[in-house]
Amino acid sequence: MLEVKDLTVHYDGAIALNRVNLKVGDGEFVGVVGPNGAGKTTLLRTISGVIREVAPGKREHPSVSGTITYDGKRIDKLKAWKIVKMGIVHCPERRRPFAEMTTLENLKMGAYLRKDKQEVKKDLEWIYKLFPILKERAKQMSRTLSGGEQQMLAIARALMSKPKLLAIDEPSLGLAPILKENMIEHIKEIWRSGVTVLLIEQDVAITLATAQRIYVLAHGKIAVEGTKEELMKNRDVREIYLGL
Repeated sequence: MLEVKDLTVHYDGAIALNRVNLKVGDGEFVGVVGPNGAGKTTLLRTISGVIREVAPGKREHPSVSGTITYDGKRIDKLKAWKIVKMGIVHCPERRRPFAEMTTLENLKMGAYLRKDKQEVKKDLEWIYKLFPILKERAKQMSRTLSGGEQQMLAIARALMSKPKLLAIDEPSLGLAPILKENMIEHIKEIWRSGVTVLLIEQDVAITLATAQRIYVLAHGKIAVEGTKEELMKNRDVREIYLGL
Protein backbone atom coordinates (compact mmCIF):
# COMPACT_ATOMS: atom_id res chain seq x y z
CA MET A 1 0.00 0.00 0.00
CA LEU A 2 2.76 2.45 1.04
CA GLU A 3 6.44 2.13 0.21
CA VAL A 4 9.21 4.52 1.23
CA LYS A 5 12.54 3.95 -0.53
CA ASP A 6 15.89 5.58 0.28
CA LEU A 7 14.17 8.62 1.82
CA THR A 8 16.71 11.27 2.81
CA VAL A 9 15.81 14.65 4.29
CA HIS A 10 18.23 17.49 5.04
CA TYR A 11 17.54 20.67 7.00
CA ASP A 12 20.20 23.28 6.24
CA GLY A 13 22.80 20.57 5.76
CA ALA A 14 21.81 18.53 8.82
CA ILE A 15 20.47 15.05 8.02
CA ALA A 16 17.07 14.36 9.59
CA LEU A 17 16.45 11.11 7.67
CA ASN A 18 19.14 9.01 6.03
CA ARG A 19 18.09 6.50 3.33
CA VAL A 20 15.01 5.29 5.19
CA ASN A 21 13.08 2.32 3.77
CA LEU A 22 9.64 1.38 5.06
CA LYS A 23 6.60 -0.56 3.85
CA VAL A 24 2.99 -0.65 5.04
CA GLY A 25 0.66 -3.29 3.63
CA ASP A 26 -3.06 -2.86 3.07
CA GLY A 27 -4.84 -3.53 6.38
CA GLU A 28 -1.65 -3.59 8.47
CA PHE A 29 -0.96 -1.91 11.79
CA VAL A 30 2.67 -0.75 11.58
CA GLY A 31 4.56 1.08 14.31
CA VAL A 32 7.64 3.32 14.23
CA VAL A 33 9.44 3.90 17.54
CA GLY A 34 12.47 5.93 18.46
CA PRO A 35 13.73 8.62 20.85
CA ASN A 36 13.22 12.37 20.49
CA GLY A 37 15.14 13.68 17.51
CA ALA A 38 15.23 10.32 15.73
CA GLY A 39 13.31 11.70 12.75
CA LYS A 40 9.88 10.18 13.42
CA THR A 41 7.83 13.34 12.86
CA THR A 42 9.93 14.29 9.81
CA LEU A 43 9.13 10.87 8.35
CA LEU A 44 5.37 11.40 8.70
CA ARG A 45 5.51 15.00 7.50
CA THR A 46 7.39 13.88 4.39
CA ILE A 47 4.99 11.01 3.63
CA SER A 48 1.96 13.30 3.97
CA GLY A 49 3.49 16.12 1.92
CA VAL A 50 3.37 18.65 4.75
CA ILE A 51 7.13 19.10 4.69
CA ARG A 52 6.96 20.31 1.08
CA GLU A 53 4.50 23.07 1.94
CA VAL A 54 7.23 25.19 3.58
CA ALA A 55 7.86 28.27 1.47
CA PRO A 56 11.18 28.22 -0.44
CA GLY A 57 13.84 30.43 1.06
CA LYS A 58 12.81 29.91 4.67
CA ARG A 59 15.46 28.54 6.98
CA GLU A 60 13.56 25.33 7.66
CA HIS A 61 12.96 24.53 3.98
CA PRO A 62 14.13 20.94 3.57
CA SER A 63 15.90 19.03 0.84
CA VAL A 64 14.18 15.71 0.11
CA SER A 65 15.34 12.75 -2.01
CA GLY A 66 14.16 9.18 -2.44
CA THR A 67 10.74 7.91 -3.47
CA ILE A 68 7.37 7.43 -1.79
CA THR A 69 4.70 5.37 -3.54
CA TYR A 70 1.11 4.75 -2.53
CA ASP A 71 -0.98 2.12 -4.31
CA GLY A 72 1.74 2.00 -6.96
CA LYS A 73 1.74 5.78 -7.62
CA ARG A 74 4.51 8.25 -6.80
CA ILE A 75 3.34 10.79 -4.23
CA ASP A 76 6.62 12.38 -3.13
CA LYS A 77 6.09 15.41 -5.39
CA LEU A 78 2.39 15.92 -4.67
CA LYS A 79 0.74 18.66 -2.63
CA ALA A 80 -0.46 17.64 0.83
CA TRP A 81 -4.17 18.06 0.01
CA LYS A 82 -3.83 15.75 -3.01
CA ILE A 83 -2.28 13.09 -0.78
CA VAL A 84 -5.22 13.44 1.61
CA LYS A 85 -7.61 13.02 -1.30
CA MET A 86 -5.82 9.78 -2.27
CA GLY A 87 -6.44 8.36 1.20
CA ILE A 88 -3.39 9.11 3.40
CA VAL A 89 -4.39 11.26 6.36
CA HIS A 90 -1.88 12.62 8.88
CA CYS A 91 -2.95 13.16 12.50
CA PRO A 92 -0.21 15.48 13.84
CA GLU A 93 1.50 15.41 17.21
CA ARG A 94 0.35 17.78 19.98
CA ARG A 95 -3.27 17.60 18.70
CA ARG A 96 -3.39 21.08 17.11
CA PRO A 97 -7.14 21.73 16.96
CA PHE A 98 -8.41 24.87 15.27
CA ALA A 99 -8.60 26.77 18.54
CA GLU A 100 -11.19 29.35 17.51
CA MET A 101 -13.60 26.70 16.21
CA THR A 102 -16.00 24.45 18.07
CA THR A 103 -15.54 20.71 18.29
CA LEU A 104 -18.15 20.17 15.55
CA GLU A 105 -16.56 22.80 13.29
CA ASN A 106 -13.20 21.03 13.68
CA LEU A 107 -14.80 17.74 12.66
CA LYS A 108 -16.42 19.34 9.63
CA MET A 109 -13.05 20.76 8.59
CA GLY A 110 -11.76 17.19 8.47
CA ALA A 111 -14.33 16.47 5.76
CA TYR A 112 -13.54 19.64 3.79
CA LEU A 113 -12.46 17.82 0.59
CA ARG A 114 -15.38 15.39 0.58
CA LYS A 115 -18.47 15.78 -1.60
CA ASP A 116 -20.45 12.77 -0.31
CA LYS A 117 -22.54 14.67 2.24
CA GLN A 118 -24.69 11.71 3.29
CA GLU A 119 -21.59 9.60 3.91
CA VAL A 120 -20.05 12.47 5.88
CA LYS A 121 -23.15 12.52 8.07
CA LYS A 122 -22.87 8.75 8.65
CA ASP A 123 -19.20 9.07 9.49
CA LEU A 124 -19.98 11.83 12.00
CA GLU A 125 -22.48 9.51 13.69
CA TRP A 126 -19.81 6.79 13.82
CA ILE A 127 -17.32 9.27 15.30
CA TYR A 128 -19.80 10.13 18.04
CA LYS A 129 -20.20 6.43 18.85
CA LEU A 130 -16.43 5.99 18.95
CA PHE A 131 -15.87 9.17 21.01
CA PRO A 132 -19.17 9.97 22.82
CA ILE A 133 -17.59 12.87 24.70
CA LEU A 134 -17.13 14.75 21.41
CA LYS A 135 -20.88 14.77 20.88
CA GLU A 136 -21.31 16.26 24.35
CA ARG A 137 -18.65 18.87 23.51
CA ALA A 138 -19.93 19.56 19.97
CA LYS A 139 -20.67 23.25 20.59
CA GLN A 140 -17.71 23.83 22.91
CA MET A 141 -14.65 25.75 21.69
CA SER A 142 -11.91 23.23 21.00
CA ARG A 143 -9.29 25.22 22.92
CA THR A 144 -11.26 24.60 26.14
CA LEU A 145 -11.17 20.80 25.84
CA SER A 146 -8.92 18.74 28.07
CA GLY A 147 -5.73 17.21 26.65
CA GLY A 148 -7.35 13.81 26.26
CA GLU A 149 -10.41 15.31 24.58
CA GLN A 150 -8.24 17.30 22.18
CA GLN A 151 -6.40 14.11 21.22
CA MET A 152 -9.72 12.39 20.54
CA LEU A 153 -10.73 15.38 18.44
CA ALA A 154 -7.47 15.28 16.46
CA ILE A 155 -7.97 11.61 15.58
CA ALA A 156 -11.69 12.10 14.89
CA ARG A 157 -10.99 15.08 12.61
CA ALA A 158 -8.50 12.92 10.67
CA LEU A 159 -11.11 10.15 10.37
CA MET A 160 -13.59 12.61 8.89
CA SER A 161 -11.25 12.79 5.86
CA LYS A 162 -12.12 9.12 5.19
CA PRO A 163 -8.56 7.74 5.34
CA LYS A 164 -7.49 4.45 3.86
CA LEU A 165 -4.20 4.87 5.72
CA LEU A 166 -4.23 6.81 9.00
CA ALA A 167 -0.78 8.07 10.07
CA ILE A 168 -0.83 9.09 13.74
CA ASP A 169 2.03 10.98 15.38
CA GLU A 170 2.58 10.49 19.15
CA PRO A 171 -1.08 10.12 20.26
CA SER A 172 -0.02 9.29 23.83
CA LEU A 173 2.08 12.45 24.25
CA GLY A 174 1.25 14.23 27.52
CA LEU A 175 -1.56 11.88 28.50
CA ALA A 176 -1.99 10.15 31.86
CA PRO A 177 -1.55 6.33 31.80
CA ILE A 178 -5.29 5.56 31.90
CA LEU A 179 -5.94 8.01 29.05
CA LYS A 180 -3.12 6.43 27.04
CA GLU A 181 -4.75 3.02 27.39
CA ASN A 182 -8.13 4.39 26.32
CA MET A 183 -6.60 6.18 23.33
CA ILE A 184 -4.80 3.08 22.11
CA GLU A 185 -7.99 1.01 22.42
CA HIS A 186 -9.74 3.58 20.21
CA ILE A 187 -6.93 3.35 17.64
CA LYS A 188 -7.13 -0.45 17.64
CA GLU A 189 -10.89 -0.21 17.08
CA ILE A 190 -10.27 2.13 14.12
CA TRP A 191 -7.81 -0.40 12.69
CA ARG A 192 -10.29 -3.25 13.17
CA SER A 193 -12.86 -1.19 11.22
CA GLY A 194 -10.65 -1.57 8.13
CA VAL A 195 -8.36 1.47 8.28
CA THR A 196 -4.64 0.79 7.79
CA VAL A 197 -2.63 2.40 10.62
CA LEU A 198 0.90 3.80 10.72
CA LEU A 199 1.62 4.72 14.35
CA ILE A 200 4.56 6.91 15.35
CA GLU A 201 5.35 6.58 19.07
CA GLN A 202 8.09 7.21 21.59
CA ASP A 203 6.34 4.89 24.05
CA VAL A 204 7.82 1.49 23.21
CA ALA A 205 5.37 -0.45 25.41
CA ILE A 206 2.36 0.95 23.53
CA THR A 207 3.86 0.09 20.15
CA LEU A 208 4.85 -3.43 21.16
CA ALA A 209 1.32 -4.01 22.47
CA THR A 210 -0.44 -2.85 19.30
CA ALA A 211 1.61 -2.97 16.09
CA GLN A 212 1.93 -6.06 13.91
CA ARG A 213 5.32 -4.93 12.63
CA ILE A 214 7.69 -2.36 14.12
CA TYR A 215 10.46 -0.16 12.74
CA VAL A 216 13.01 1.28 15.16
CA LEU A 217 14.27 4.68 14.00
CA ALA A 218 17.53 5.97 15.50
CA HIS A 219 19.62 8.95 14.36
CA GLY A 220 17.58 9.25 11.17
CA LYS A 221 18.08 5.62 10.13
CA ILE A 222 16.05 2.44 10.45
CA ALA A 223 18.13 0.54 12.99
CA VAL A 224 16.02 -2.63 13.03
CA GLU A 225 12.61 -3.89 11.99
CA GLY A 226 10.41 -6.90 12.64
CA THR A 227 7.50 -8.26 14.63
CA LYS A 228 7.31 -7.87 18.39
CA GLU A 229 8.45 -11.49 18.78
CA GLU A 230 11.42 -11.01 16.46
CA LEU A 231 12.57 -7.85 18.21
CA MET A 232 12.17 -9.29 21.70
CA LYS A 233 14.27 -12.35 20.83
CA ASN A 234 17.35 -10.17 20.29
CA ARG A 235 18.92 -9.06 23.58
CA ASP A 236 20.90 -6.22 21.97
CA VAL A 237 17.76 -4.84 20.33
CA ARG A 238 15.85 -5.04 23.62
CA GLU A 239 18.54 -3.25 25.59
CA ILE A 240 19.97 -0.77 23.08
CA TYR A 241 16.94 0.24 21.03
CA LEU A 242 13.89 -0.65 23.12
CA GLY A 243 15.32 0.11 26.57
CA LEU A 244 13.91 -3.14 27.98
